[in-house]
Amino acid sequence: MQIRFQNSPLETSKMSTDELRSNFLLQDLMQADQMNLVYSHYDRMIIGGVVPVSKKMELHNEAELKANYFLERRELGIINIGGEGTVTADGTHYELDKLECVYLGKGTKEVVFLSKDKNTPAQFYLLSTPAHQTYSNQKMSKLEAAPVQVGALATSNKRTIYKYIHNEGIQSCQLVMGLTILEEGSVWNSVPPHTHTRRMEVYLYFDIDEAHRIMHFMGTPQETRHIVVGNKEAVLSAPWSMHFGVGTSHYGFIWGMAGENKEFTDMDPVPISSIK
Repeated sequence: MQIRFQNSPLETSKMSTDELRSNFLLQDLMQADQMNLVYSHYDRMIIGGVVPVSKKMELHNEAELKANYFLERRELGIINIGGEGTVTADGTHYELDKLECVYLGKGTKEVVFLSKDKNTPAQFYLLSTPAHQTYSNQKMSKLEAAPVQVGALATSNKRTIYKYIHNEGIQSCQLVMGLTILEEGSVWNSVPPHTHTRRMEVYLYFDIDEAHRIMHFMGTPQETRHIVVGNKEAVLSAPWSMHFGVGTSHYGFIWGMAGENKEFTDMDPVPISSIK
């Protein structure tokens, strides 16, 4: 499990391209028959990817957690961005098609991942945060996530938002998780941009053609930086940082937050005209 420490706005403003990428970009999360985890000190979020191809894969404990098992003091959100698969939690099976979600609460001891077809394996994206209360394990489909259309083709940001783990959906201690799908012809996400110093956030970009890229903007509103992101790569967003982007084609992204509250609408808007 990689460890990523926090970075201040001052030091981030002085980083080179390589330094920005090594601190904020998460690559190679989705690898066949591997479990890849990154521990971020922003609200102690763990970001991961599991792609079971030729075998079942178990959520193993990590020495850095100083726990008896992974979810002893944590909760976990899982969204599948690949083929059909199954998540088994303490003997209960949750079948997940593409873009379906399952939440596993604190105290879940055994978690096993399996693909239905090794030729089109499941690709499970994981977000885990510390938890101090137990909430029920629950699966949610894309249609059950109360999709909401926002934006417009005229501004190249017509998109559908699916909220899975939040105050009006699957209950959790502090994890908030969902996804956004941009329509063909739309390329801008999270515009107008915002910050929320009470919560960190992670974006995982997916369904991007290999020939295309996302320009992910970050930094303070008056001193922006950017990272070029490829398919199935994620970007850490510090609480003080903006997080919005534009692609060379349409795409989807999973967003996940943790911190002071679970209010999806708790944002500090940044007028586009004020950005530098």
